[in-house]
Amino acid sequence: MDGSATLTITCPQSSGIVNAVTAFLCRNGCDIVEHQQFDDAVSGRLFSRTAFVGDGEGGPLDVEALAADFTPVAERYGMTFDLTPATPPRILVMVSTLGHCLNDLIFRWRAGSLGGELVAVVSNHEVLRPMAEAAGLPFHHVPVTPSTKEEAEDRLMALVEETGADLVVLARYMQVLSDRTCSALHGRAINIHHSFLPGFKGAKPYHQAFDRGVKLVGATAHYVTPDLDEGPIIEQEVIRIDHTHDPRALATVGRDAEALALSRAIRWHCQQRVLLNGHSTVVFR
Repeated sequence: MDGSATLTITCPQSSGIVNAVTAFLCRNGCDIVEHQQFDDAVSGRLFSRTAFVGDGEGGPLDVEALAADFTPVAERYGMTFDLTPATPPRILVMVSTLGHCLNDLIFRWRAGSLGGELVAVVSNHEVLRPMAEAAGLPFHHVPVTPSTKEEAEDRLMALVEETGADLVVLARYMQVLSDRTCSALHGRAINIHHSFLPGFKGAKPYHQAFDRGVKLVGATAHYVTPDLDEGPIIEQEVIRIDHTHDPRALATVGRDAEALALSRAIRWHCQQRVLLNGHSTVVFR
């Protein structure tokens, strides 16, 4: 076999799990190149990520067949598992008018460090069309008003299907998705927001932060859920500031933090390094 793949596992803790996984891969002519695990003493569950390659002797790596063969092992230990080929996931990016996150994602995508392939940009405004099209990305303008919100989200889900997107990224998309759409995108939609929430809600959070004399600026990347900005956190970035930072400087620092946290979260998700653990996550960096 040739090619590479990743096996992620979540299951109750018990003895023999690692041996079962390694023995299975060995029997199938696979060579483990990376293995990480976490035993959660609080929940009594084990989380693991195993990256492996085929030995090239048995033809191409048949991930579907491997997954089917692994199912009896998974059932024996009560595992929830994903066996995924090392193919870069397809990413659909949603934006509004702020372009710093989109610009950063385009740069990392072109540099080959994002972990996935950008396939389209969707926006409720036309402002960022030139940036997307200059990068060779299809740009879809989907206006949103209170009366057309349901229709707009239907169009979004149609675009996810049409583009074959594996991941949807809300890169400062300033619209709240409905519970229906959040549920449809469970575990495959990532959002970024400034970490002043919930301390500084509403308009001009950086002005509010300046007025309160904050000393840290941050950003949080998390999975999208029906609970606004409360989904499982994947990554956070903080940058220390001081009294010399006015609201404009705060916004600049904050956008740097947003771009860093979002790009890391996307890369780790694309590399199957993020496992859901209830309302939290296990991240194998």
